[in-house]
Amino acid sequence: MDRLRKVGDLPDLRGLRYEVLRKLDEGGMGSIFLAVDSELGREVVLKVLRQPESSDRLKERLIQEARVIAGLEHPGIVPIHDVGMLPDGRAYYVMKYVRGQRLDRFAESGHEAHLLRVFERICETVAFAHSRGVIHRDLKPQNIMIGAFGEVLVLDWGVAKVMGTRVSGNMGEWLTGERPRTLCGTVMGTPGYMAPEQLRGEVDSVDERTDVYGLGAILHFLLTRRHPNVDERRPLGAAGHLQDGSPQGAIGWPVPVHPSLVAICEKALAPEKARRYSSVPSLASDVRRFLSQLPVQARPERLATRARRLLVKYRTPILLVVAYLLMRVLFLLHSG
Repeated sequence: MDRLRKVGDLPDLRGLRYEVLRKLDEGGMGSIFLAVDSELGREVVLKVLRQPESSDRLKERLIQEARVIAGLEHPGIVPIHDVGMLPDGRAYYVMKYVRGQRLDRFAESGHEAHLLRVFERICETVAFAHSRGVIHRDLKPQNIMIGAFGEVLVLDWGVAKVMGTRVSGNMGEWLTGERPRTLCGTVMGTPGYMAPEQLRGEVDSVDERTDVYGLGAILHFLLTRRHPNVDERRPLGAAGHLQDGSPQGAIGWPVPVHPSLVAICEKALAPEKARRYSSVPSLASDVRRFLSQLPVQARPERLATRARRLLVKYRTPILLVVAYLLMRVLFLLHSG
């Protein structure tokens, strides 16, 4: 029975150039298979709607996903090779097969500075999509792939929102026609990574700052290995430690985190969109400033904090100057 069930789950590829090797994963509306392109002799990923009797709306949504990805030509987005309909009526598309690790697994062995560099590259890809009028809406570590050679790829654009007034080129031509529209009140995303406006089903309120929230949740995960806990929110002390028994209202942090990174996360994860970073590049810029030991936009520096940071950053030349002055003083005293 198990064998029959597995065989029955395989897509009907008669007349096509692809041969399924094995099933890789299963998403909300489709199954993902590793396949071989017999004409080019390469492995590819095949995404197919699960049920042959899938509605026209689901078919349109899968094809829309393929077209959105095809319109986003960027090193951080996996390219689409093919799209079409199977003999049994199911829609499918074919994309490059990437070997690597999901970010949630990769983060287990990564150190903070390297993970922040990875986060910067995620931001670059999302910012590019925004420049083409596409909002991802489902940013989470499971949708980020780290390739075998260090590639950082943003996956699963199945619930992306296309801002029709901001697209151009071939994508703009396609979007002038009919396409599936998400109804108001529909909740799309992943709990723990969805912005408040997504949780409320406010589809028309979704914009770039919605993805800023998702990126903030990813950053929180990279720093703590957990998504922001919306049920047990506790504020942080000045040194980045939990203050047990404090009033609710801030983000829960299970481990000590640098205060500047805390401020960046809390700004990105602000419940009100107006308090978040206005764009993904602004968020990435603050992370870059932290890595360069510069003050961040999310946390204005006091004079004492600035002096301490400069002392740490330039400690070697400062120690050399102090040593030189000390030697000069000793020399003058000895001469006298």
